[in-house]
Amino acid sequence: MSRRRAYAYRGVGIVAVGLAAIGAVLPLMPTTVFLLIALWAFARGSPAWADRLRAHRRFGPYIRDWEERGAIPRKAKATAIVMMTASWAGLAVAGQGAMVLGLVGGVLVAVAGFILTRPSQ
Repeated sequence: MSRRRAYAYRGVGIVAVGLAAIGAVLPLMPTTVFLLIALWAFARGSPAWADRLRAHRRFGPYIRDWEERGAIPRKAKATAIVMMTASWAGLAVAGQGAMVLGLVGGVLVAVAGFILTRPSQ
């Protein structure tokens, strides 16, 4: 892999870690998704950085559980389902048409199904 590509992956990883850090303190910003993006990018741009992320004292266990078992913490599952429901309800209250509500609802139900079928931590 070229140096330029490795630096690009590292850059994506750094930005994703920054967004995950923001998500750790802001309730509406996801943390786990950005950590997984960072792990993906670091694994391609700097495997040592990916290992450091896996070894992190706070986030490492969640990342390792996802990698090893596809596990999602119960609290994260509940939060995701509540937020998806609230998002769909917001669209309904805003007066979106039946087609939009149906399409978005279908996607959200599929995502919720995926989340709920993953093992819990």
